[in-house]
Amino acid sequence: MKLFKDIGQFMIMLKGMFAKPENGRMYWREFMHQCAEIGIGSLGIVAIISVFIGAVSTIQTAYQLVSPLIPLTTIAQIVRDTVILEFAPTLVCIVLAGVAGSRIASELGNMRVSEQIDALEIMGINSKAYLILPKIVAALIMIPLLVIIAMVLGIWGGRLAGTMAGIIPANIYDKGLVELFVPYNVYFALTKSYVFAFIISGIPAYFGYYVRGGALEIGRASTKAVVVSCVLILFADYVLSALLL
Repeated sequence: MKLFKDIGQFMIMLKGMFAKPENGRMYWREFMHQCAEIGIGSLGIVAIISVFIGAVSTIQTAYQLVSPLIPLTTIAQIVRDTVILEFAPTLVCIVLAGVAGSRIASELGNMRVSEQIDALEIMGINSKAYLILPKIVAALIMIPLLVIIAMVLGIWGGRLAGTMAGIIPANIYDKGLVELFVPYNVYFALTKSYVFAFIISGIPAYFGYYVRGGALEIGRASTKAVVVSCVLILFADYVLSALLL
């Protein structure tokens, strides 16, 4: 029964976000702040993870391709497709669920416990629209951009590792990147990133907004938000793969 209660309350929260802004400039400032927090604040960890994922993919792919009949360009093709289809959108978004999701849940939970949300409601401000909507919109804009950056850095990291380890020359790696390339894979990855972005921002916002208690409950809500977000990302990954591939 609690599951249905949470789903219903989440839908009510989403419905309450869509209202005429009391002050458009105030909403815009909050939106830009969230773009900086979610996008620029997560750029460093995304870049590090993407480069090393690409590098490890190249080394492990070369380790498994032991037949001399398989051309070296196959390594670049495998790294390209695995980074675009799975590593960049899914793994990066799971990391962002821990980085950005926990921050969103903790921020809203602290505002709820310290009665700042109640103060906004008393002043006639729609707290759902002011606090939650900018976070979701900012995530829908910034997280797909981070995924695109992760794709580029992942492929570049694979190229760097391949050339430094002497596994594959740079010109052969570049040749393999353009062979048998399917543009639909990029569209599929971006579709997943938009779905994951909504999960990363919406689920932690729900757990943080409706938290009750003190500092201990804020920590529990933040942990639960990250766990639920990661599970939903993996479930959505399976559903989208089954439907779109």
